[in-house]
Amino acid sequence: MGRLRSLLLTLGRQLVAACLLGVVLIGSTPAAQAITAPELRGQRALQDLQPDMHGRNLRQQEFLKASLEGFDFSEADLRGAVFNGSSLREANLSAANLEDVVAYATRFDDSNLEGAILRNAMLMQSRFKGSSITGADFSDAVLDLPEQKALCARATGVNPSTGVATRDSLACR
Repeated sequence: MGRLRSLLLTLGRQLVAACLLGVVLIGSTPAAQAITAPELRGQRALQDLQPDMHGRNLRQQEFLKASLEGFDFSEADLRGAVFNGSSLREANLSAANLEDVVAYATRFDDSNLEGAILRNAMLMQSRFKGSSITGADFSDAVLDLPEQKALCARATGVNPSTGVATRDSLACR
């Protein structure tokens, strides 16, 4: 019985020491940063936008449900950006780097994507009606099958940066 009591006292002391160490460690760490809702972050990103964003570094920016119709994003670095539910109708995205972009249900109708890089882009339910895609690189991009077929019908050119033919990047037959 004495041995059991001694063992319990030792375990109790170890538990108290571990709890005190936890309090010290928790008290010395910086406070966690609050994360806002994606829509609020997207609206904050839009505040800094102007119609002429030519050549700008916009990596990993969020443009959720944004109206970017007619904006000039030519030669902009948009790698990893998010455009979910946005409108890029008649936007100039020529020679823009859109690698790893997420653009779910985004409208690219009548936009200029000539020479753009869209490798690994997630483009489900996005539409490209009337967009110019000469020299665009869609390698490993995820597109709806009907949209991919429609893009293949007008795919021409070779991307000047990657050297990949647009038709090949879309896996056209």
